[in-house]
Formats: sequence, C-alpha cells, structure tokens
Amino acid sequence: MFRHNNRRLFNRRGGSFGKYGNGHYARAGRNTPSYNPAMFINNASDKPLEEFTPTHSFSDFQIHSILKQNIVFKRYKVLTPIQDVAILPILEGKDVCGIANTGTGKTAAFLIPLIDKVLKNDREKVLVITPTRELAIQVEQELRELARGTRIESVICIGGVGIGGQIQRLRRKPNFVVGTPGRLKDLENRRNLDFNSFRSIVLDEVDRMLDMGFIVDVSYIVSKLSRERHSLFFSATLPEKVQRIMRDFSRNPLVISLKSQPTPGNVNQDIVKLNGRQKIDVLDELLTNREFEKVLVFGRTKRGIDRVASDLIKRRVTVATIHGNKSQGQRQKALEMFKNSKVQVLLATDIASRGLDIKDVTHVINYDLPETYEDYIHRIGRTGRANKKGSALTFV
Repeated sequence: MFRHNNRRLFNRRGGSFGKYGNGHYARAGRNTPSYNPAMFINNASDKPLEEFTPTHSFSDFQIHSILKQNIVFKRYKVLTPIQDVAILPILEGKDVCGIANTGTGKTAAFLIPLIDKVLKNDREKVLVITPTRELAIQVEQELRELARGTRIESVICIGGVGIGGQIQRLRRKPNFVVGTPGRLKDLENRRNLDFNSFRSIVLDEVDRMLDMGFIVDVSYIVSKLSRERHSLFFSATLPEKVQRIMRDFSRNPLVISLKSQPTPGNVNQDIVKLNGRQKIDVLDELLTNREFEKVLVFGRTKRGIDRVASDLIKRRVTVATIHGNKSQGQRQKALEMFKNSKVQVLLATDIASRGLDIKDVTHVINYDLPETYEDYIHRIGRTGRANKKGSALTFV
C-alpha cells in the first residue's frame, strides 16, 4: 500500500515516481500540449498568507436593511478586494469593468448593489449573462440567498433542461434573468425575452464566453440592449477580442484590475513523474493518503473521464463526474455531492475549470495535461480559495 508522505512523492531533479523506470508514458499517442509542464512548479510560501485590509465594511454601504441582514446571515464579514473597490461605484450607477481571477468574490460584488437597486425600484430589470450553466446556477443561488425575505423574483435560463418552465417564469416578469448566451438568444428568437427591456446588464467571465465560441451570440445580445443601461463587465483576462466587446458594451467604465500574479500564490504546484506506471495506479495510490480529502481531477475527454471513474469505483473510491455528455440534472447532482463531501473525488473536463466556487478543495490533479497554460491556471484556481492553501499536481 502506498503511504509515502508528499516530500518523497516528487523529485524535481530527475528522480522517478514509483519503482518502474522504463521512460514510457501511459496512454501514448495522444496529442499533448507543447509546453513543458515542469514550469508549473511554484510552491506556495510557508509564510502566513497576507491578509487584505479593506477600506470599507458592509455596514458602511447605504443599502436596504434586509440586504444587510442577509449579508450577515451569509456570514460575509470582511470585504474582498474586488468588493471593496467595486460595490460603491456600482451603487452610484457607474459602469464598471472588473478584471479579477475567479474565486475573488465578484458575484457578490455586483449582486449586492443590483439587489439594492431593485429593492428601491421594483420595476428595475437585470440581465446576468454567464458562459456556463454551472456558473449561472451558482449566481442565481447567491442571488436567492442575498434576496431572501424580499419580493425579488428571478429565473435561470440555461440549456440542458426544458425551455417550457423558463418561458412560464419569464411571463411573470422577474426582476433578474440569469442565463447563458445560447439559451437567452433562443428565448429572444421565440419572442419570450426582450433584451431592450433590461436597464442593468452584467457580462460575467467574458473571456471564457469567447473561449467557448460565444462571441457571435454575445455581440448579438449587446447590439440589442438599450442604449440607456447600467453595464457591468467582468473578465479574468483582457485580450483584444474582449476589449472590443467591452468598448461596445460599456461607456467610460471604471476599470478595476486586481490580477496580481499569473498563478495563485497560495497553491503548491508540482509534477508527478509516471515513468511508465499507469496513471490510474498512481492516482489511486495518491487518494489513499489522508490529506487528499476533497480532490478535483481534470481530464481532457468525456470518454476518458468516464473510464477513470469506472476504474476508481472498482477500487472502492467514491467519485462523481461532470462533463458535456451529462444532463444538467446529472451535472448539478455531481456538484452537490462533491460540495457536500459525499464523494472524495470529482472527475471533470474543463467545463468545471472556470467560475465554480467549491469550498475546501484540498487538491487539484491534472490527470491529463490542459491544452493551454491559461487552462492550467483556471484549473488550479479551484483550490487554495478563500485565503486557504491548496495543492495542484500534474501527471507527466
């Protein structure tokens, strides 16, 4: 049984993992990225993480008393950096462009002032556009918790589930509509949604929308919006294509950039040299270690993920899976099981690499190499969140 501690697992100076050293990698023949995964190595400092001291507190903001109560109920005590600099300008009605990594609290940064706006004017309509179904669900859940005890109504408009129920909810004229570009455009084509009727708009994770091929849908939606609107724009990166959308979308926005470093400083990163051993054997041995409590494993293909899940189940490991071939109900159930620690391992494709806020993920394992270095950054960002330390391992 594999019981070595972490310091003996990895040798950066050419040592091998395990007792076999024939130099052949498992699953040969697959096209892999050209970059050297050894550049991933970047250990977090052993020093305590530097705590951020905000200039504001939630009690400072002139927001509705029920909203303040719900913030307390959610145990939000200290503002994150993006919340500290974005909430007040949004309350003042300014367009904001926030450049910040995922897991920085930006969902609450835009929801808190927008909920307050709706509470003060129940005719206000807000549209929130996200790249993935999971992120849309997460935003709407946060909205429900922050709007608890109010008359604010919301509807989530995403694919993978029946459209009929969404149409029925839209007929009730909800204050908030949260959805993905494809489904929102479909509802507009059916005349169930009028983009021009919204006065507050949020584009969230815009760079991810473009990565997923939504540039045409997003550009179309922006072209249909009212000229008189409050525009909020969030992205982890700001490449030229994203800048073009930002220029069309917002007018003289306050640009807030909080990207401090390319890789999370509180995530220990290392490589695992297979040296001929099968990946599944190495993964299984890692999972026997007690510290691997809540592990997110990334693979590149849906079929590969299902195969790994089947192999781990045979080895009595509790797992759940999430990828594009799963129904929305199956994907959501898998996420809930993992969030609630009912399974040790969540196996996923890159569908789970952005925007998901899962607490206390102890390890991220790159079972297969990501296609780009940026994908790698977003994968490992699922651990080391909320000022905690995490670990990211990459099989090579």
